[in-house]
Amino acid sequence: MKELWLIRHGETDWNVQKRFQGHLDVPLSPRGIGQAFRLAERLARSRLSFDGLYASDLRRARETAEPLAQVLNLPLTTSPLLREIHVGALAGLTRKEAEAQFPSFFREASADPWGTRRPGGESMAELAERFLTFVEDLPPGRHLLVTHGGVIRAALKLALDLPGETWRRFHIQNTSITRLLHPEGEVITVGDAAHLETWADWLSDESLQ
Repeated sequence: MKELWLIRHGETDWNVQKRFQGHLDVPLSPRGIGQAFRLAERLARSRLSFDGLYASDLRRARETAEPLAQVLNLPLTTSPLLREIHVGALAGLTRKEAEAQFPSFFREASADPWGTRRPGGESMAELAERFLTFVEDLPPGRHLLVTHGGVIRAALKLALDLPGETWRRFHIQNTSITRLLHPEGEVITVGDAAHLETWADWLSDESLQ
């Protein structure tokens, strides 16, 4: 059995601006760096053991994973298979800009959001296939995978065999944790970002342990 802890990277300025990032190497914002360290503190306090730490090779994922590597004393392995969906010509554009330049893509994607390729990029189905390739090669154990929102939604669709566009409705916050079992297809948690909540500060206080 493989217990996968899927973690979305920390916030970037482009997340705030709602720009398509795809494979562009956008760094974390100062807020995103803070989120990464709060995540690392939470996992360090958990005292859980992990068998592997993996990340997308894009900078925003690496920068999120590096504090985890330090506090958990785990080597960090990066892979392009964990990258966000390749958005092709949409990279750098806002939704409004993209709709103006590529109206035919958005019409096709509205009819088939899973199978439609981004212009010059890939489809969610292709993203899911490369993610599954990565997961199949993992050994049994509990693994941290620092990746992207699109990857996590694809993983949930695969795990739960979700129909239609249901997979698009998951809210995957920056540095949130989604846990699932593979190949059992069981989901433990989705989008857990308690370390970013105000109440998490006093819940994790050492005086209460």
